Amino acid sequence: MRKIIINGGRPLKGKVTVSGAKNSVVALIPAIILADGVVTLDGVPSISDVDSLVDIMETMGATVRRDGETLEIDPRGVQDMPMPFGKINSLRASYYFYGSLLGRFGQAIVGLPGGCDLGPRPIDLHLKAFEAMGASTTYEGSNMHLVAENKELHGAHIYMDTVSVGATINTLLAAVKATGRTVIENAAREPEIIDVATLLNNMGARIRGAGTDIITIDGVTSLHGTRHQVIPDRIEAGTYIALAAAVGEGIQIDNVLYEHLESYLAKLEEMGVRMTVSEDSVFVEKQTELKAVSVKTAPYPGFATDLQQPITPLLLTAKGTGRIMDTIYEKRIGHVAELAKMGADISTRSNYIAYQGPNQLVGAAVKATDLRAGAAMVIAGLMASGQTEITNVEFILRGYSDIIEKLVNLGADIQLIEE
Repeated sequence: MRKIIINGGRPLKGKVTVSGAKNSVVALIPAIILADGVVTLDGVPSISDVDSLVDIMETMGATVRRDGETLEIDPRGVQDMPMPFGKINSLRASYYFYGSLLGRFGQAIVGLPGGCDLGPRPIDLHLKAFEAMGASTTYEGSNMHLVAENKELHGAHIYMDTVSVGATINTLLAAVKATGRTVIENAAREPEIIDVATLLNNMGARIRGAGTDIITIDGVTSLHGTRHQVIPDRIEAGTYIALAAAVGEGIQIDNVLYEHLESYLAKLEEMGVRMTVSEDSVFVEKQTELKAVSVKTAPYPGFATDLQQPITPLLLTAKGTGRIMDTIYEKRIGHVAELAKMGADISTRSNYIAYQGPNQLVGAAVKATDLRAGAAMVIAGLMASGQTEITNVEFILRGYSDIIEKLVNLGADIQLIEE
């Protein structure tokens, strides 16, 4: 078993560079299956989700070369075969293989996806889109078999009943090689969708409107290889900005796209966080007195659900009372009980989290209940007096590239140990 041990209460300073976006790269890698040539990705984060995706690609017959943050994939050897179920079941983003395999082979046999338990995250919107394009769905045990009539998808007009990043991307993957035109209405607008569409267009796809709520895809017969730079991870950036405001004495976060974080930075300014936003970086000063605010998550460009948990320890330093409401994932509350173990005045109510501050946290034995809750526990451990021991750290390593090394370079007393 692996644990993270933090001796907290140390002020941090220096620079940290944000890695490539986890939520992009987990879709970009499956998208490469659609290419008829080598695709190179630059800025790939060093996270366990990428390791799992690379294993899946190699098992399916792709040739993969990895050199630091560069990933070169030749998908021409990928076989039309059942997916390797062990990896699929542990990885939420494995559902992107549904769209890419359907787009390439007209069928896919896959296990049901796994990942963090954040409450209902049904794939019915994905299946509705595939069915509109001519695919049918059958179940055999824990496996799902998607197949298009004559193994060819056709364009369709698809309205998303709710805004869904995963369903929007999966529909893109299935539609780029379908016959005719596909229109997605009420599409999600996240930067990661633009990133995936940019890769596909660089491969020869014809996608217009990514980043708006109406996306149009005109199918093409083939896609070629290309080279693509992964966008910076806005969630990692937001996590380090919160950490810098909570325990920093002057920290610069580099490789940040301000426009991806406008609603988040506006909330920090409402708290009174002093920072300087530049073209591709944010400098966070040492903070004095912050005021409590309420947070409500919303689809992009609203306050990101993935930043709800990382901002919570910072909220606990603020004076006053506030509430946190996550309208996207109702079960995203695992961090609350763990923070309470550290002395936080925080609790869950019927449909929101209530907190009062300021709080002086004390080190304790806690666990990461999911990826972003794990980030919250790391920040809390850095804030707390005494020693904090975090278990379930595999969640954290799924999404934060070189997190231990980056924090040590800022002056943190933190280590990852094996037991």
